[in-house]
Amino acid sequence: MSVYAIAQGRIDDRVAFELYVNLATPTLQTHNARILAVDEAPAIIEGTIDYPRTVIIEFDSADAFHAWYGSPEYVAARQHRIAASAGRFILVAGLT
Repeated sequence: MSVYAIAQGRIDDRVAFELYVNLATPTLQTHNARILAVDEAPAIIEGTIDYPRTVIIEFDSADAFHAWYGSPEYVAARQHRIAASAGRFILVAGLT
């Protein structure tokens, strides 16, 4: 079953965050993940959000997500995201 990683964040250091993006993007490709959406200022229909930048990434399964998230390549990239931004990262089960 597909799963969707949803990240919402606030970028505090754009230069350091760009380093994260440059390091992290190739790791997604090697784990067969697909970036479905990236929006710096999504339309808020109801409620409020603390962190406006929203990214949605599709993985083939929860196991595939965890293999990517724990991979040495992503762990090395992730430290730059943590240093450069604040936010939330959740995993949502797909319907099929």
